[in-house]
Amino acid sequence: MLLLSAGFLLAGCQTVLMSPSGDLAKQQRDLILTSTVLMLLIIVPVIALTLGFAWHFRASNKKATYDPEWDHSTILELLIWSAPLLIIIALGAITWVSTHKLDPYRPLDRLDAHRAVPADARPLVINVVALDWKWLFIYPEQGIATVNELAAPVDRPLQFKITATSVMNSFFIPAMAGQIYAMPNMETVLQAVINHPGEYKGFSANYSGIGFSGMYFSFHGLSEDGFEQWVAQAKANGGDLSREAYVKLAEPSANAPVQFFATVAPGLYQAILTHCVQPENPSCMSRMQMRPPKAEGAASDNVNADGAATGMAGMPRHNSSSD
Repeated sequence: MLLLSAGFLLAGCQTVLMSPSGDLAKQQRDLILTSTVLMLLIIVPVIALTLGFAWHFRASNKKATYDPEWDHSTILELLIWSAPLLIIIALGAITWVSTHKLDPYRPLDRLDAHRAVPADARPLVINVVALDWKWLFIYPEQGIATVNELAAPVDRPLQFKITATSVMNSFFIPAMAGQIYAMPNMETVLQAVINHPGEYKGFSANYSGIGFSGMYFSFHGLSEDGFEQWVAQAKANGGDLSREAYVKLAEPSANAPVQFFATVAPGLYQAILTHCVQPENPSCMSRMQMRPPKAEGAASDNVNADGAATGMAGMPRHNSSSD
């Protein structure tokens, strides 16, 4: 009955992390397996010996040697301490190398284990914006934008530039690469590649409010011709993503449908990044940075009856961060 229940529970699980379709995710899969095997080299013998000792030295086993004076074994001490230490050193070395090799900001040097990135290959840049509670994808090179649908050619380097409008989210396509955070007024970068055609699931892996459970999107790995057709379809069926249209789109909504935009307002992504879609917005980074500094010793624009400044001039400035 227990096995049957476990079978029903496991039937709802997916193995995408163990059978990914992107080179970066495959390397991360290999890292998980290698680390697990190294740790099992300690865990399995310890569990087996613990059970074996408990069985051998049970009260009913009169053949077991009883030695109340025994308290030390140099060989046993060396084995107990040296084996875990060697495993820790190996895990540390693997972690150090992998942390730099799989850095999401690091430009790709290979398409897969057998092919290097061609010298003349240009990455496809995709701007990603986490909204409440949907995903906006802007393609600067193609001049289009989509909501909750993403597509890219297989075996072409991809460069995702990621930000958010309100709270922190996490951009995650398990089949392609690991998750990376999307934060307001900041830009994170993910360099990745998808190696096999297909439709994959992407979602937010960080709770962001009431509509979080619906922050899913489809990611299509396409051939070059298929990608061009997808772009042409977006241009044929899409509307215009002006700044006014973006302000309306950014209003909180859950389970948003897929949308296409044939044109995108110039500089929209940078305006989103700096909160300057509406220039009069008090939190616009450009506006705050352009505010002239106060002369030394000058009084504040707004002073109350006690002489205390009530304006914003004395507050620290916020600078947009772009990694």
